[in-house]
Amino acid sequence: MRQIFQNLSNGQTSIVDVPCPMLTKGKILIASRTSLVSVGTERMLVDFGKANYLDKARQQPDKVKQVLAKIKTDGVVSTLEAVRSKLDQPLPLGYCNAGVALNVGSGVQGVCVGDRIVSNGNHAEVVCVPQNLCVKIPKNVCDEDAAFTVVGAIALQGVRLASPSIGEFFVVTGLGLIGLLTVQILKANGCSVLGIDIDEAKCALAREFGAETVVLSAGEDPITAANAFSRTRGVDGVLITASTKSSVPVRQAARMCRKRGRIVLVGVTGLELQRSDFYEKEISFQVSCSYGPGRYDPEYEEKGHDYPLGFVRWTEQRNFESVLDMMAQGLLNVKPLISHRFDFEDAEKAYEHVGNDVSSLGILLQYKPQQKMVRDELIQTTIQLKLNEPAQAASHDMMSVSFVGAGNYSKAVLIPAFKEAGVRLKVIASNGGFSGVHAGQKFGFEETTTNIDSIFNDRHLNIVVITTRHDSHARLICQSLAAGKHVFVEKPLCLTLKELTEIETQYSVVCKQQSNPSLLMVGFNRRFSPHVQRMKQLLAGLPGPKAIVMTVNAGAIPAQHWTQDKEVGGGRIIGEACHFIDLLRFLAEAPIVNWQKSMMDSTTADTMTIHLTFADGSVGSVHYFANGSKSFPKERLEVFAGGRVLQLDNFRKLRGFGWPGFRKMNLWRQDKGQKACVTAFVKAVEQGSESPIPFAEVVEVSRVAIEVSQE
Repeated sequence: MRQIFQNLSNGQTSIVDVPCPMLTKGKILIASRTSLVSVGTERMLVDFGKANYLDKARQQPDKVKQVLAKIKTDGVVSTLEAVRSKLDQPLPLGYCNAGVALNVGSGVQGVCVGDRIVSNGNHAEVVCVPQNLCVKIPKNVCDEDAAFTVVGAIALQGVRLASPSIGEFFVVTGLGLIGLLTVQILKANGCSVLGIDIDEAKCALAREFGAETVVLSAGEDPITAANAFSRTRGVDGVLITASTKSSVPVRQAARMCRKRGRIVLVGVTGLELQRSDFYEKEISFQVSCSYGPGRYDPEYEEKGHDYPLGFVRWTEQRNFESVLDMMAQGLLNVKPLISHRFDFEDAEKAYEHVGNDVSSLGILLQYKPQQKMVRDELIQTTIQLKLNEPAQAASHDMMSVSFVGAGNYSKAVLIPAFKEAGVRLKVIASNGGFSGVHAGQKFGFEETTTNIDSIFNDRHLNIVVITTRHDSHARLICQSLAAGKHVFVEKPLCLTLKELTEIETQYSVVCKQQSNPSLLMVGFNRRFSPHVQRMKQLLAGLPGPKAIVMTVNAGAIPAQHWTQDKEVGGGRIIGEACHFIDLLRFLAEAPIVNWQKSMMDSTTADTMTIHLTFADGSVGSVHYFANGSKSFPKERLEVFAGGRVLQLDNFRKLRGFGWPGFRKMNLWRQDKGQKACVTAFVKAVEQGSESPIPFAEVVEVSRVAIEVSQE
């Protein structure tokens, strides 16, 4: 199948062959018939992509501050690599899709194969969308009209927040696609509407829908017009659907309103407000959030947990239904809003209009009818890749590697490390498909797939690298081991003690069945960094126990982030603090015999001190804090032993105090040992030697991290 992407580094739009997304629980697989280019939103993305680095920085001052802070702590080279990696990510375009259900995932109710479905799916021949973002299309609503449902829901949510009643006077500022839909919805609510825009053609459309208009390009004064329109009383409310950096629309809205009028910002404007405009009239101001309640809530959107109707009458899905009902009843007419139609194959021409023609409104992409043979091609889950550069010639002696997961860390760190280690990059798997294609072409993988299970049946694969979300690690590890594969899993090993027992059991079976057992290693890379290796050498000659202090300025992550979800990410102690428990275990060179924790009261439970006691009498503390400043270095390691001290700052500067013959070890760039960790693992697989991190230590560290997090 094919999908439309934009390159954020240069703004180029292209159609890319990708594997069909894998159908999972609670989702619907949809063959697209029509999708709508949301001109306002997608024009901003195209313009951002085409901008140079300086203009990109001007548009995102908050991101610039983050970059400057990262330079101070991590160094220039590491920061530049991170920025380039971020801008190199392909961005899937589109969020207004109408099509036919190809397949329905478990747990989905009320939808059958063959039903026509509207969703917020991308511009792609096949999309896979969670059930709460899908709605069946009524029989008397055509596919073209249905494609306007999502932008219609954005307009509807803004109107709902404004709470119009019959006979009220409303202004709509900005008569683009969403503005013209807003005009019609307000008219359906029995309101008088005044539309404001610079474009006479758009104002003419608003008049067709029953609104009065102000054409700014003709020199008309919107405040004077609004005063006359409202019979000199002031309008009851203003909905701003414009997209501009100027604060003028908000200031004008306040001056147009009556006392206790309402202003709802649906679009994007500057927000330099005059307090007196709002204070004297007690005007309410609210920003509308996309399609409605449920937006950006992973419990609603990803897990399918609906809000009770009695408490949340209008969710984003129910707003979709309302828009379709209005279309079916003839209350919402979108046909005049269609300015262009393009075949999906000509999408690049469509985006030329998006970037150059400001008069464009509804641009529809039309997909060819899918016959059975074509449909079979669309749902292919594995495709051969056309590489950007010639792939390294693979020999029979090279280790063949598959990656499961194609996220940012994989692409920025792990895949380059495995490639440098001289392995054959054979398959990369991802649920959505597009991230696998991008990473596969960039690094030279031979194929990409969304069918993860197919990897375990490939007898030519030696190593499986797992970089997926944490809740899938245990299952994928056990499947890999059962298939006779060596496994490198990015931390954590697993999330629960039950999963840990299952992994131990499966590993024990492998050890009994195989003369040269498969290796299982977690990417505890800190112990492989050059600084830590030097510390280990220095400590080797000292008798007696050690006192080790690890301070981690982890920074805050929102409670809604998947890593904070106990079921998906396991929380940050299991997900990241395990790194530092392992590092102390490595330096102490003795088993952990006891642990305690002191935790600051917070909803996320990610600010705590973990006290460790080791079998040789050594003690250690991991201070994992989420309440610090980003300008402070993220990681500091200190070791006190034999009257001497070692201090490592952010894996860049190591200093020795009281060490004969050693004072410091500095690097130009941060090195947390990722490459050395991967190289050691690949070398062990090739030579048939033991794992660089003993399996017993991996289990020990994982058990402590889980117990600390659970108690």
